[in-house]
Amino acid sequence: MPTRDQAVDLYAVLGVEPSATAELITSAFRARVRELRPDTRVDSTTAARFGEVREAYETLRDPVLRAAYDQSRQPAYDRGRDSGPSVRPARRYVVLLGTARPEPPLRAGPVRWERTFR
Repeated sequence: MPTRDQAVDLYAVLGVEPSATAELITSAFRARVRELRPDTRVDSTTAARFGEVREAYETLRDPVLRAAYDQSRQPAYDRGRDSGPSVRPARRYVVLLGTARPEPPLRAGPVRWERTFR
């Protein structure tokens, strides 16, 4: 059993890949709970293992906690790398040279109401 200093791979505890969907994670959790059956098996090893499985499921089922866990699993040298262009909100700059023409007003055609039931 790992100590607190050692990192536990939550995906390995549930037996799923890191690319697993939420449904697959839930299915794997239910399978592990059926194996451990905390209501019928009452030894300390099973109770500790059930606690690990429950903690792994609670972390991986929540998208925010899962993203934070995935980011913490990333090696330190990967975190420092530039993984592409940074995403910034789009800004629009308007440069007016001379006089600006106003845009024409938005126009909509005539509306015809018809009775569809009789």
